[in-house]
Amino acid sequence: MPDAVSPSRGISPRIAVIIPCYNEELTVGTTVSGFRRALPDATVYVCDNNSSDRTADFAREAGAEVMSELRQGKGHAMRRMFADVDADLYVLVDGDATYDPDAAPAMLERVIAENLDFLNGARIAEAQAAYRAGHRFGNWALTSLVQFIFGRQFSDMLSGYKIFSRRFVKSFPAMSHGFEIETELTVHALGLRMPCAEVPTVYIERPAGSFSKLKTYRDGARILRLIANLVRNERPMLFFGVAAAVLGAAAFLFSIPLFYTYVETGLVPRLPTAIAVVGLAIVAVLSLFCGLILDMSTTSRHEMKRLAYLAIPPVRPLAPGRRKREDA
Repeated sequence: MPDAVSPSRGISPRIAVIIPCYNEELTVGTTVSGFRRALPDATVYVCDNNSSDRTADFAREAGAEVMSELRQGKGHAMRRMFADVDADLYVLVDGDATYDPDAAPAMLERVIAENLDFLNGARIAEAQAAYRAGHRFGNWALTSLVQFIFGRQFSDMLSGYKIFSRRFVKSFPAMSHGFEIETELTVHALGLRMPCAEVPTVYIERPAGSFSKLKTYRDGARILRLIANLVRNERPMLFFGVAAAVLGAAAFLFSIPLFYTYVETGLVPRLPTAIAVVGLAIVAVLSLFCGLILDMSTTSRHEMKRLAYLAIPPVRPLAPGRRKREDA
C-alpha cells in the first residue's frame, strides 16, 4: 500500500473497500475475494454488524480486516467504518455478491480523473429476479421524491455500490441507523453541491440460499420519514412554507361562509368556526416565520459544513511525468 501521504501532493491514493455485513456467510468470502482481485492495492474492511452466523470468520479467511458493530443497522455499521477507516478513496459495497468487482477500477479512475467526491453505481439487473419489481418501484418512487426536492443528479439513490472521497466521508454526519443511510448520503452530496456523477453497473442475482435483509414496507417507511426530516432540516423554508400554505388555505376556505353570513346579517353566528379560522391563520403565520428563521440558521450551518468539507484536501491524479519518475 502507498504511504499515508496527502493526496494533494500527487501520491497514489490509499483505497479502502468497506463492506457492511449482517449474516452474509454465504457471500462475504466471494465479495472480499472479488474486490481483492480487482483492486490488489486496496485494503478490504468488513464490518460485522452483530451477525449470528460465521460472517466474520469467512471474511477473515478471504483476507479482509474485520471490525465489529453491535448496534443493528447498516447506518451504524457505516458510521463505524467511516470513523475508523483512514483512506483517500472509499469503495462502499454490500457483502451479498450482487455487485461487480471488476467495475471498481474504472469507477475509481473516473473519480480521480474528474476529482469527484461521490460516484454512484446505478444498478442494471442481469436477471429480473435480481431486482424485484416491488423494490424497483419503491426505489423509483423514493428517488423521484428526492430528485424533486434536492436535485435530479441520481437515478438510483438506494444503490449499495458507491465511491467516496476522503473529504466526503470525514464531513458526513451519518445520523441514520439502517438502510435509510443511502438517502442521507445522497442528500449530503446534493446539499453541499459536491462534484458527483453516476455510472451504470451490473446488478447480479443473489446466490441460492442467500436472502435480502431489506424489508420493503418497513424500510420504505423509514426512508420516507428520513426524507421528511431532511426536508425539515435542510429545506426549512419549503417544509414550513408548505405547512403555512395549507393552513392558510384551510383558514380561507372556512372563512368564506362566515363572510357571506356576516355581509347578509351583520352577525357571526358560527363562533366555533370563527375561532378555528383565527387559530389556523395564526398558526399559518407562525409556521411561515419559523421557516424564515430556520432558513437563516440552516444557511449558516451549510456554510460551516462547507468549510469543514473544504478543509480536507482533494484526491488529485498523478502527473504523467511524476508517475514515471516515481515508478522508476
